Amino acid sequence: MNNHIIEIPPQPTYGFAELKIIIPRNTFRGFIITISFVIVLLLAYLIYAKASESARASLHRAPISKITLGGPIQELEEQEEEVPPPPPTQQILEIATAAKAGTPVPIPDAEIKEDLKEFATFEKLSESLAREKGLEIDISQLPTDFNLDQKVEIKQKEEEPDIDEFIPFEKEPYIDLVDLQKRIVYPEMARKAGIEGQVVIRVLVDKTGKPKRAVVQSSDSEMLNQAAIDAVMKSTFTPAIQNGQPIMCWVSIPIRFKLR
Repeated sequence: MNNHIIEIPPQPTYGFAELKIIIPRNTFRGFIITISFVIVLLLAYLIYAKASESARASLHRAPISKITLGGPIQELEEQEEEVPPPPPTQQILEIATAAKAGTPVPIPDAEIKEDLKEFATFEKLSESLAREKGLEIDISQLPTDFNLDQKVEIKQKEEEPDIDEFIPFEKEPYIDLVDLQKRIVYPEMARKAGIEGQVVIRVLVDKTGKPKRAVVQSSDSEMLNQAAIDAVMKSTFTPAIQNGQPIMCWVSIPIRFKLR
């Protein structure tokens, strides 16, 4: 029978109790070392700042020289002050007497001034115009019965607004879209090709509700454009209202083309 010997490992020389003592002691030592290092850095910075301040204070500054201006410049100023001012200009004012209404008094030809004798008479004006145009003018034949009370009515051409101009209005132009759709003539080529879509017409409506101009704003097919324009131009709108009065403005009309 063999005898086996089992060796028991030696017990450690330290344990939890020893660690509780070592960790606080080493932590305190690290704290003391860190504080000492920071203090050394602060002392080094203070010494460096003091030395730099002393070095700046020891630098020599250049002396400041004061210069007094005088001589020719002051003499010129004195000469300018001695120049007498120019004499005042004489202004001649012609004062005319105010005109007064009264009975006209004939003046003999001898008392008429030379500049007033240069006014042309009606006879001289007629002769001058006849020489220039080759026509004889008889002033006595001019009409004398002018009717000043007659009112002349001047018609001003209304300017058309731009197609994208913003016009504020109380009521926009109106048209019955259902009735407009019924009057549309479907293009034969588009019908045979089976083309459908929508065309938006931008139309200018005047004060009376009649369309003046129309342009295609958007379209799904060019074959449908002319039929949409023809239908819109043959329609009658209710004009837009601004401040209670009809005005001219642009409006967009959508037209739908659909095969049944």
